[in-house]
Amino acid sequence: MTKPRLERPALDQLARHAKNIRRHVLRMAAGRGQGYVGQGLDAADILAALYFGEMRHDPAQPDWPERDRFLLSTGHYSIVLFAALAEAGVLNEAELDTYGADGSRLEMSSLETTPGVEITGGSLGHGLSLAAGMALGARLTGATHRVFNFLSDGELQEGATWEAAMFAAHQRLDRLVAIVDVNRTQADGPLEDVLEVEPVADKWRAFGWQAVEVNGNDLSELVPALATTRRRGRKPRVIVCHTRLGYGVPLIMERERAHFVRVEADEWDEASRQLERLA
Repeated sequence: MTKPRLERPALDQLARHAKNIRRHVLRMAAGRGQGYVGQGLDAADILAALYFGEMRHDPAQPDWPERDRFLLSTGHYSIVLFAALAEAGVLNEAELDTYGADGSRLEMSSLETTPGVEITGGSLGHGLSLAAGMALGARLTGATHRVFNFLSDGELQEGATWEAAMFAAHQRLDRLVAIVDVNRTQADGPLEDVLEVEPVADKWRAFGWQAVEVNGNDLSELVPALATTRRRGRKPRVIVCHTRLGYGVPLIMERERAHFVRVEADEWDEASRQLERLA
């Protein structure tokens, strides 16, 4: 089966998808009163640009062999992946209300048993190794799909990430794309107080990768950066995305600690109102 490449949506269409993804994120978090809502809001533009602009996939066939693979290494970002999958039609929107509930397929850390989810994420530092293995396996079998691995800046503190980066460059896995969410925040606090990882892009270049830095909350920068991943170049690529935790909702953005957020029942309506004011 050969799937034709879809016409690239205009930026305003992608922006509508990104806003809907954020709406889904707030819906899921409000249902539990808590969750990784800050990460979901900050990564919505990235997943909108991937699922509705760049990646080759078929919502009616989540396991279509020729699909591009999206690997969520940061499993606690599952809230935004589920939101994107619902927006794409892979998941039923009504199921979003079960996020984080006992017995739900939509756990707070993603599992590969959920439709549209490629790997079980959670233990940080493993995703890039899996992605490199998938990319190498695809090359050995003659497959042409790309492998996109989403990871966080805090995850760059894991040694296994850099071992995988070194392996991927040595193998010249030019269908492998790492997307690093640099929001400067992790569970124990700001990166500058825990363990600094900058200069991020220069480190990837030193490991033999092609690297570009963009504003991860600006689709006009994200879209052309992702488009470069279609070209072959004998090097893996990394897109370093600088984002704001809780982007679009000041109530979340302005919190001193927003890694895992608990919001009072009367605040969720205000969060939704703030999101609707986002252009």
